[in-house]
Amino acid sequence: MKKTILITGSTDGIGLATATSLLELGHTVILHGRSESKLAAAKKQLSEIASTDKIFAYKADLSIISDVNNLASEIKNNHQKLDVLINNAGILIVPEPLSEDGVDIRFMVNTIAPYLLTKLLLPLLDKNARIINLSSATQAPVAREELLKVSSLTDHTVYAKSKLAITMWSRQMSLILGKEGPIVVAINPKSLLGSKMVKQGYGIAGGNLQLGADILVKASLSDEFADASGLYFDNDIEAFTAPHPDALNADKISKMTEVLETFIK
Repeated sequence: MKKTILITGSTDGIGLATATSLLELGHTVILHGRSESKLAAAKKQLSEIASTDKIFAYKADLSIISDVNNLASEIKNNHQKLDVLINNAGILIVPEPLSEDGVDIRFMVNTIAPYLLTKLLLPLLDKNARIINLSSATQAPVAREELLKVSSLTDHTVYAKSKLAITMWSRQMSLILGKEGPIVVAINPKSLLGSKMVKQGYGIAGGNLQLGADILVKASLSDEFADASGLYFDNDIEAFTAPHPDALNADKISKMTEVLETFIK
């Protein structure tokens, strides 16, 4: 059965590579980006491998809460069902960490926006659907208060905190939704792949992006992930494994989710 799959941050990098692979398999892909020109370029590139009725594109800046809300509304207005949501969009280096909503842009894009978008799109996601959240091998303990203020810590430290936070709420959401809700899984797609983020943040070319795309395709479609809700997959070792201990700490996860819920209006 062919699926409809939304991939945030899909105008380049792992997101675009994943969209390409899914379209080649005959699925419908909903692209997202914050640049109109990059969205148009991605759609044009992808139209060479799939008919345009299989490709949709939406513009939104995930650092802005109103944009996240508007993106969800547009998708709900135009699509009756989503089979897979891949929360891929992420940032590492930022020139100015303060968002227009007064929170840290790095937490907003990497942790808060995916949570908000997922909650808003749940009506389109049935119990057979999958929510795939991009985590990272780089994770660091995060206090709930850090989500509500701009951090003075380095970009790399905040990135690590934001990736533990998304891993934590993935676990919590899977428990709340239970067997009647979609599968929720957190994935490290593989460390230091050749994305713009890696080149900018580490000054290296990075590895083959397709390795990251392949695991996201597998998570979207394969039976291996059919009972994976609440689990963490580390593509560095190509296996499900124990997450950071905080992602199994019910009290810390609950407090984190309470803060995330305050962003839903």
